[in-house]
Amino acid sequence: MATAHNNLDSTNDKNVPSGTDKVVVIVRAEWNKEITSSLSKAAVSTLKEHGVSDDGIIIIDVPGAVELTYAAKQLHEKEDPDAVIVIGCVIQGETKHFDYVCQSITYGITELNLSYDAPTIFCVLTDNNIEQSRARSGGIHGNKGTEAAVAALKMMAIIE
Repeated sequence: MATAHNNLDSTNDKNVPSGTDKVVVIVRAEWNKEITSSLSKAAVSTLKEHGVSDDGIIIIDVPGAVELTYAAKQLHEKEDPDAVIVIGCVIQGETKHFDYVCQSITYGITELNLSYDAPTIFCVLTDNNIEQSRARSGGIHGNKGTEAAVAALKMMAIIE
């Protein structure tokens, strides 16, 4: 469970590596755009704060969460980035659709991490309601976009 105001802090953590000369692709789902836009803005801000240039950040929108892994795979191959961050938001509904979508994305991201040298960072909120998503995209639980960018920077440093 997320802890209130417990965020991977990009400003006070001296252990966040530089992103200078790195290329990071952000693949963002259009579904639940209020949430995914907030997550991507935080990710971009954090990447820039740690030296990734405007030219080093590529943002691609896809229709929904299931499309994230396909687009991430294509961009790993086309752009050869240093990292890919997938950003989405899946909110529990009345059917099993939520379970299938979440499982598909989780397996897909795991497969991408095993298939490519550049890390694929999972920034897909899987919440019970929109209020929980808002709390994790700039609310009481911080912004998971910031955490995804910090994770990308740390993972890129592993392969240097």
